[in-house]
Amino acid sequence: MPTYHYRCKNCGYDFTREQSFNDEPITICPKCGQQQVRKVFSAVPIEFKGHGFYRTDGASSSSSSSTSSK
Repeated sequence: MPTYHYRCKNCGYDFTREQSFNDEPITICPKCGQQQVRKVFSAVPIEFKGHGFYRTDGASSSSSSSTSSK
């Protein structure tokens, strides 16, 4: 099950909950009881590994051959 990060806009309380994709998002703060809770979204880390992901992969050999033939 995915874990979601929430923050209350009223009191600033941060918390995480495991929820199914079908569960309704939490809107009421468990600390202050106000309906000010919002999901906190953050960037997902991505790593590109292997050939073909870098600017230098294969570019130097093809560009050097095209400049030497001119």
